[in-house]
Amino acid sequence: MTDDEIRDLLLATRRIAVVGASDRPDRPSFGVARFLVERGYDVTPVNPALAGRALHGRPVAADLAAAAPLDLVDVFRRSELAGAVVDEAIRLGARAVWLQLGVVDEAAGARARAAGLRFVQDRCPVIEWRRLGLPARLA
Repeated sequence: MTDDEIRDLLLATRRIAVVGASDRPDRPSFGVARFLVERGYDVTPVNPALAGRALHGRPVAADLAAAAPLDLVDVFRRSELAGAVVDEAIRLGARAVWLQLGVVDEAAGARARAAGLRFVQDRCPVIEWRRLGLPARLA
């Protein structure tokens, strides 16, 4: 995606499901989820092991279906597991899927784009937010 497309995606999105969210502060998913909450997004952490608890003041969902409706699905899963999350996001009517740094699945990306979803892979929204100089909070 171009910088303008990423900027538009980040600024137009309101609801984000963070799949693979962790309650461990040393994990990237912990920091990214916190960053997104601090920017004003309606974040739903998704992790079956943490379901029913709160993370960054948000209830944790057991699965992606419990996090719906979805604007963007931010995926912290290994590349070989990401495709199943992408397929579920498509089935649930998400508008976009974002695979985190190091997560690449070209076939899943093709399926997402064919279904009309925006698709980002091997990038981090925190890094992109800062690189693009986006505002401290959503308007």
